[in-house]
Amino acid sequence: MLIGYARTSTENQDAGLEAQIRELIFAGCDELRSEQVSSVAHRPQFEAAIAQLKPGDTLVVTKIDRFARSNVGFWKTVEEINAKGAFLRILNLGGETIDTKSATGRLILTVFAGFAQFEREIMLERQVEGIAKAKAEGKYKGRKPTVRAKSAQVLEMSARGWPKARIARELGVSRASVHGIINSAGRN
Repeated sequence: MLIGYARTSTENQDAGLEAQIRELIFAGCDELRSEQVSSVAHRPQFEAAIAQLKPGDTLVVTKIDRFARSNVGFWKTVEEINAKGAFLRILNLGGETIDTKSATGRLILTVFAGFAQFEREIMLERQVEGIAKAKAEGKYKGRKPTVRAKSAQVLEMSARGWPKARIARELGVSRASVHGIINSAGRN
């Protein structure tokens, strides 16, 4: 069985996710799993895809960076796949099954995993440089304030007797966030 896995880092990358899914369907995947989550976060669909692999199955990804960001993480997962008697296919390496148990397959994967990690580290370096430059020019705004920035408003409205659902609606936040703020202030 071919099990396809598609991932983008954020929810605003719908086109990228759709493109990966199209490639996986074209590659003949019997089952698809996808998610929009950072590669360093918990990836439940990825874990489920690995867990369902059986001997002879192949996990298919479009690019190596959809699979892992570091050599350590990459090889840990490859070893887990090998232990199940399954294989890994990366479509940007020609669409052929790469036998992760062969010396040639491991060499090719090592080189490409190294490039993926290098690319990620260069991107992060550029991001840090860009933020530093924007701060120096007074243009850096930083991350948008989270709901915690509205804590005072939530507590004030709650003290006036407003229902939690109305507070959430008025401030454009979730009811769970309102509950969290009120509970952390000890005002159940």
